[in-house]
Amino acid sequence: METTDADTVFQSYGRCCINESFFTDFYDRFMSSGDEVRAMFVDTDMPQQRHLLRNGIMQLILHARGMPDTKLRALGDSHSRTGYNIRPDLYRQWLDALLDTIRQHDPEYRDAIGSAWQRALQPGIEVIRGAY
Repeated sequence: METTDADTVFQSYGRCCINESFFTDFYDRFMSSGDEVRAMFVDTDMPQQRHLLRNGIMQLILHARGMPDTKLRALGDSHSRTGYNIRPDLYRQWLDALLDTIRQHDPEYRDAIGSAWQRALQPGIEVIRGAY
């Protein structure tokens, strides 16, 4: 992955984070993707979950920028079948919801930015999925 992708994503994420509703909108979108996803969050402290999401996305971006995958491996362990049991196929829905939310919140969004997000995050998502 090119460094420019990681830089593009880092800047795009900064623009998205300006509005705190980015994280609420993401979860609204993600949970509307199906009953199974919605059920995973029934007893969840959503303000805390949005904080965790903010950190998790940053860890994916930092990994794309060359940081070790230590924290992503820990995230994978917590989401594995012995943890929260997040099936690997659900990460596609997660990424689709994220990309749609970025499209909504990044005022500079264009298709090239969406493609950069996909290229930058996919390796880190595979680390998390691989722990299942």
